[in-house]
Amino acid sequence: MTKGKGETEARRFFDHPKKEVTFRQIADNRRARFEYFFTQELEAGIVLTGTEVKSLRDGKAQLSNGYAHIDKGELWLEEVHIGIYKQGNQFNHEEKRRRKLLIHAKELAKLETKLADKGSTLIPLRLYFKGNKVKVMLGLGKGKKSFDKRETIKSRDVKREMSRDD
Repeated sequence: MTKGKGETEARRFFDHPKKEVTFRQIADNRRARFEYFFTQELEAGIVLTGTEVKSLRDGKAQLSNGYAHIDKGELWLEEVHIGIYKQGNQFNHEEKRRRKLLIHAKELAKLETKLADKGSTLIPLRLYFKGNKVKVMLGLGKGKKSFDKRETIKSRDVKREMSRDD
């Protein structure tokens, strides 16, 4: 049985070894882990302009005051600061503009029901490059009370003391 030209080309395409996906972290929201209990994490794509991506490659991002919410069936990221790109000229972006997040419709429906609970919120935990795409890791969490924060500080101090003794 002979193979046609198209079959051999398709075979070569599928036999090609997959490239490894590289991860490069841009920003981390360490404060959020202190302020909230997280029950679930979710990876989402983000819609950006060209100058925003170039600014992110320089590492100019801050997630500390950011949050995400659902508005009219779409997921939006608010209050995340991406610095201005120096060579951007008139094409530069606003630093704290509203940015659309990209997730599947089924995930959005599940997320919407979980966000209906009192005190639940979506907080950006990390901003990173996955291959050549920018991704946001969102955490679904509830705020900690002051006594919970004291316990977190106490356990952190105990771990630090134990590591010093070793």
